[in-house]
Amino acid sequence: MKLIRPVLLAGFALASVPAAVHAQAAPADSAARNWHLLDPAADRVPGISAERAHRELLAPRQVRDTIIVAIIDSGVEVDHPDLDGVLWTNRREVPGNGRDDDRNGYVDDVHGWNFIGGRDGRNVKEDTYEVTRLYAQLRPRFQDADSASIPAADRADYALWRRVKADFEGRRAEEEQTLGAIRQAEETLRQAETILKREMGTTALTASAVTLFSPKDQMGQQARQIFLHFAGLGYSLERVVEARESTEAGVRFSLNPEFDPRNVVGDDPRNPTERGYGNNQYEGPDAGHGTHVAGIVAAERGNGQGIDGIAPAVRIMSLRAVPQGDERDKDVANAIRYAVDNGARVVNMSFGKSFSPQKELVDAAVRYAEEKGVLLVHAAGNDGADLSEDPNFPTPLLHGGRRAANWIEVGAASWQGGDHLAASFSNYDEQLVDVFAPGVAILSTVPDGEIQRNDGTSMAAPVVAGVAATILSYYPELTAAQVRQIIMESATRFEGLSVVRPGSEDERVPFAQLSGTGGVVNLHAALQMAERMTRR
Repeated sequence: MKLIRPVLLAGFALASVPAAVHAQAAPADSAARNWHLLDPAADRVPGISAERAHRELLAPRQVRDTIIVAIIDSGVEVDHPDLDGVLWTNRREVPGNGRDDDRNGYVDDVHGWNFIGGRDGRNVKEDTYEVTRLYAQLRPRFQDADSASIPAADRADYALWRRVKADFEGRRAEEEQTLGAIRQAEETLRQAETILKREMGTTALTASAVTLFSPKDQMGQQARQIFLHFAGLGYSLERVVEARESTEAGVRFSLNPEFDPRNVVGDDPRNPTERGYGNNQYEGPDAGHGTHVAGIVAAERGNGQGIDGIAPAVRIMSLRAVPQGDERDKDVANAIRYAVDNGARVVNMSFGKSFSPQKELVDAAVRYAEEKGVLLVHAAGNDGADLSEDPNFPTPLLHGGRRAANWIEVGAASWQGGDHLAASFSNYDEQLVDVFAPGVAILSTVPDGEIQRNDGTSMAAPVVAGVAATILSYYPELTAAQVRQIIMESATRFEGLSVVRPGSEDERVPFAQLSGTGGVVNLHAALQMAERMTRR
């Protein structure tokens, strides 16, 4: 899984400290708490007009259906107070009896399934990147090969090896450089906090207190400046430590060709169509990412806890298939099929990777979802890249070149609007990205009953999934293709707006050229269009 970390860590690769901690996202505390739910015209932020839609269009109406939204991710905290009431429950399964009561191939799958766990209760937490797995697979064949003597039958694999080798070695070098910068940043901030706590006579620091503090010497002044710089960028010491630990895991596990945790799962890697493996521990050992995604869609509205999700009548199905590292094609395909077979109408996929060696498995699952009328929502990725040049798998382009009709690809928008409307990290492409949605400084649920802001197209995708689920709750007769059409055609356009192209310093491009719609999703307008469409 790579959709959060590059956003959080992008600035750590810079040389100087504290300038090294230059997050791509704007300071979190500069955005309104629920900015992504606000109205572009009334509130002057590029939100999705959800609060207006609930107030003006939905308040007088009755929900017609409760929609199951499958979250294929790292797991969802099942007892989070803002989510515990919206979890999907498989009523055909008797909890804890050790039997497959509904005969769907999964034992005790009460709230979903874990495709990266073993029957003995162990779970995969860290895994390698797909490029690392390909590197380990191809290295014995081609590391010492003479390019001039490669047999014709092996030339395609050799060409893949050269791409993989360059990608892997580049990533590993960059990750090691980033880790060094984060460690330096952590030490700098830790020293600054120690000085400030001693001089201020406190054990806890806040940005407001440090702002009012007047140091007596140069050391205190430097410590104050460093602390406020980090705070202004949204980085506490705790968050820097999390970034360091995450990057260390990347170097130790994700980019380690000798690491292979798949024996934990106990499936047969030679059988790509195998199903039924895994366990029912759908929360898993690290549910932070999936819990944040789930909250954006479905956090209980009006319960006085945490935040309000977008959709008022949903059930979250937790499908754990994404480790710290890259998800495997087999698991993604099986998770999509599970979601379809167990009643999901929307599937959120906030993950992506640069290589997909078993793409045909995922394509077959996408076709299956398409046949069954299930909408797939996928995050475009956080590399600041054009997807036509740097693919982010899975993709809606199926073998043969046809595009899946039930797929929405989502880029990330920023609360800042104007020339910074497109988030600096978001992938883009006029043909391959369908629409943008809020994805910077999004407040949502995280484990231990907490809430937290995160950035990424990982956050933008569930905004769209929440919009889709809301539409279906009130207009359940609509098809997946119709919901996709509504979301795209009702998006808020920004005619004539030029923005800083994601991934660049200051190059300006028309926002309309970054996606197929050139717009940001809008729930209020989408519901109005759904009403017109169903009245025809």
